Amino acid sequence: MNKKKLLDLFLPAKKFASAFPDFLKVFGVYLKARLVIFSIIFETYKNILVKFFMIKRGRYSRPFLHFATMGVLTIGVIVAPFLATTYPVFSQNATAAAQLSSPSAGQSIVVGENVFQTSVSQKPRDKVISYIVQRGDTVSTIAQKFGISADTVRWANDLSDDTLNVGDSLQILPVTGISYKVQSGDTVYSIAKTYATDAQNIVDFPFNDFANPETFSLVTGQILIVPGGIKPSEQLYIRPQVFIAQGPSATSFSGSGFTWPVHGLITQFASWYHEALDLAAPYGTPIVAAKSGTVIEANTGGYNYGYGNDVVIDHGGGYKSLYAHMEAVNVSAGQQVVGGSTVIGWIGMTGRTTGPHTHFEIRLNNVTVDPLPYLQ
Repeated sequence: MNKKKLLDLFLPAKKFASAFPDFLKVFGVYLKARLVIFSIIFETYKNILVKFFMIKRGRYSRPFLHFATMGVLTIGVIVAPFLATTYPVFSQNATAAAQLSSPSAGQSIVVGENVFQTSVSQKPRDKVISYIVQRGDTVSTIAQKFGISADTVRWANDLSDDTLNVGDSLQILPVTGISYKVQSGDTVYSIAKTYATDAQNIVDFPFNDFANPETFSLVTGQILIVPGGIKPSEQLYIRPQVFIAQGPSATSFSGSGFTWPVHGLITQFASWYHEALDLAAPYGTPIVAAKSGTVIEANTGGYNYGYGNDVVIDHGGGYKSLYAHMEAVNVSAGQQVVGGSTVIGWIGMTGRTTGPHTHFEIRLNNVTVDPLPYLQ
């Protein structure tokens, strides 16, 4: 083969090599444009996605997280071999880590005496589970293990006394209260009255399902969790405690101190599924700012993910407060308010609510916290 033919053979490869950087530039511009288009589309439909995942208090959040986790794992399995071959240091580090974590031939693993003891997960539970009584268990220790009251264990299992036998199967509720099978004609209000609790407690439990999440209609035969419910036969002996919000105080608190935004009954305290206080008062009762600050949100005229008409105030230092379900809002974004003095709205029933009250949140660095320790 002569020299001219050899040049003809290698000429396409040479042209490709010289054009490859230009191809990468063009391809990068294309990817950037596609990313921008995707971002615009995502922003356009973001609220629709949020409403979908928030409907029925997060009904679809669990399957979404499961699918997202599986997606990440799948991508990891696909990409891992490529990373191992392209960046050998990763595989070397993984091998070293495996050697450190695995005992060598002359070593032994020392385990504690409780290695076989069952450890109960503290993650939120969405339904009633079965628990097999173990040696040493009592009603009180089982209740403590699952973070519910001893009465809840007794009522769910029709226990006339606290006698338990090893191997017995007990029904364990996800929260303190009652598990109730809906009968024809039942409403959240009638059920709440029967079990001496507030209907809002039933509505706020995120795993209670409703045929219509805005009217709270029920389906005959469904199982409903009644947080804080008391068995009717025990109500003569166990009375619901009544707590009153003592305030508001017309003092502008400094530091992390807040005043009560309204004077009324505390119908619901903070919990893992409701990190807020529900303060009930007559319809139209004024609500004041719990602390001086600047209004950053004043939302009106919509369901607003269950908050209805609501106000958010920035107090500085990472602290914010939220007031929901208002009948009307009396402030606007950017307005300065004085703690314990400025009326920001009035008690109402907008959004996801069963009665007139304000849902009061305190957020620290955008994380919702239990408001009670901050109130003075």
